Amino acid sequence: MAGCLRTLRRMLLLLVALPCMAVSGQVRLLEVSDAIGPAVADYIVRGIDAAEEAGEPLVILQLDTPGGLDTSMRVIIQRILAADIPVVTWVAPSGARAASAGTFILYASHVAAMAPATNLGAATPVSIGPSGPAPGTPETAADDDGKEKATSRPGTALERKAVNDAAAYIHGLAELRGRNIEWAESAVRDAASLSAEEAVQQNVIDLVVADLAGLMEALDGRVVEVKDREVTMATADLEVTIQVPDWRSEFLAIITNPNVAYMLMLLGIYGIFFELSNPGAIVPGVVGAISLVLALYAFHVLPVNYAGLALVLIGMAFMVAEIFMPSFGALGIGGLAAFIAGSIILLDTELSAFSLSLPLIIGLALTSATFMMLVTGLALRQRRRPVVSGREELIGSVGEALESFRDDGTVHIHGERWQAHSDTPIVTGQAVRVCAIHGLVLDIEPLDKEE
Repeated sequence: MAGCLRTLRRMLLLLVALPCMAVSGQVRLLEVSDAIGPAVADYIVRGIDAAEEAGEPLVILQLDTPGGLDTSMRVIIQRILAADIPVVTWVAPSGARAASAGTFILYASHVAAMAPATNLGAATPVSIGPSGPAPGTPETAADDDGKEKATSRPGTALERKAVNDAAAYIHGLAELRGRNIEWAESAVRDAASLSAEEAVQQNVIDLVVADLAGLMEALDGRVVEVKDREVTMATADLEVTIQVPDWRSEFLAIITNPNVAYMLMLLGIYGIFFELSNPGAIVPGVVGAISLVLALYAFHVLPVNYAGLALVLIGMAFMVAEIFMPSFGALGIGGLAAFIAGSIILLDTELSAFSLSLPLIIGLALTSATFMMLVTGLALRQRRRPVVSGREELIGSVGEALESFRDDGTVHIHGERWQAHSDTPIVTGQAVRVCAIHGLVLDIEPLDKEE
């Protein structure tokens, strides 16, 4: 009786879903051919949102990725699992791959397809740390017969924690979609990889199709489970529309590029430094504040190592301090070393797509050192220049007596008449020099003819 009720319930849900699937005569294609990061996650999430709002029957995600950030990957997977329509992930074109984070996304999708000569796997989580193989990477060891066999490197406690978490995550996805659980865990623990043909044989994926037309034909009539209901896909007469990333996705991709975010941070620091050095300049402060806010947003969504960020700031502070303190280069060299070391470890990942360029780091380090020393040197020279106006500038100034007097009289200094006092007799037209100022009275002394 319970089985009959469940069957009836599924039929009713299917009848409700079919009209919704027929609302749109097109299907949305999302193309990803880059590392999985914040911009890609935003593009995919908003693409699925738009497809649901338009009443489209499914979404196709064409994937070619070397992997990416764990946080961005999980955002994508959560959206796929919460989707009200089927999400089909197709690794294409031939020669593409769904490595690391791409394997997780493939396992989470309602339908997993690959083009010939593509591959997936190598899903072991990696991060910066001691050199050597990643945790769970296969190593060779001799068995009882003297033959070499693959073993799994235990790694540190933190590495084992990351691997176990990833293995449990992909285990749950494989169990949800009815795919090969054992191989999924080996992809995480042992960095296993498979070609498309091997993957379909081992129940890792569902389809191997060469082109988009073949994919649409293979999907037609296929039944998938979406949120505890069965959905039959009807793709025979659907038109495929490619969703191009809009300005928001492009802008997010630019500012979350690690090299761009790094330069924005330095530009922000320089701008604020200029504004504080020259209050009222306005433009450096505005540019610096905007750049710094954009950099902080980018670092918020990127895997930033805050120890590296602290080293960068300390390095810049030391380079400035070298100008003010006679450390014979110790502060300057130490600041430069701290700046470079902090920049290298600034991003906590080994993914090349989210790593800083070493030539860029060295170039900006030398530029920063030169810039800081030049600017602070100019500031110091400005402070050491003699006073050219005001009360203090009058001391030592030379003028002319307007009358003869012994104690008090008037003198002409800088085009002005001043009351003056002298203990030495002064004659009209004699050159005098200011020794001190008492209120509005100048203490003067006569100059010899030689002076």
